[in-house]
Amino acid sequence: MSPVNSLWFKWKSLRLPWRKSFLVGSDLAGNTFWEFKDALNSHRFRRIVKFDPKTHYGDVKVSPQWHQWLRYVRRDPPSIEEQQQDVLRQIQLKELARLADERWASKPSFLDKPQTPQPTLATRASDDTSSQLQKQRPEEEASIAKNLADGPVNAKGKKSVDKDPWAARQGGPSEKWQPEAWVPTTGRK
Repeated sequence: MSPVNSLWFKWKSLRLPWRKSFLVGSDLAGNTFWEFKDALNSHRFRRIVKFDPKTHYGDVKVSPQWHQWLRYVRRDPPSIEEQQQDVLRQIQLKELARLADERWASKPSFLDKPQTPQPTLATRASDDTSSQLQKQRPEEEASIAKNLADGPVNAKGKKSVDKDPWAARQGGPSEKWQPEAWVPTTGRK
């Protein structure tokens, strides 16, 4: 802060009896905080923040310490040292969060694809079956492939035709049941 600004701030912060508003302090962003006597509530001062008029309302940032002071949660305004310590605390917290994110990212997730190949499921009953299939002649392999493409084959090598699995279920005891028509009875008078 320039010496001229510091003199101006000291002059404005003096609580002279003819003054209506008093400068209380400023934050690290350059916002100034003021108290003034309210005509309606003479028992306590009103507190406001003044910021650069070129700044949009949505871009104004007020630190939590100054916000507490503005809302009368805090009696004394925060000092510059306290505000600087809060900025250092935020930097340290961001660094710790970054390290925690790195640790979390380094651990494998159960949702990720595994790095090591998983063992394949056994599709054969035993190793003897697979060795027998490897020893078959190419003609037999071609006929087996043709039969598999055509459909299921029974034990004798003939093509079996699947029947409708629901056909056997037709005609059960509850298939023909129908609800009876409702006939109202005469009521007593």
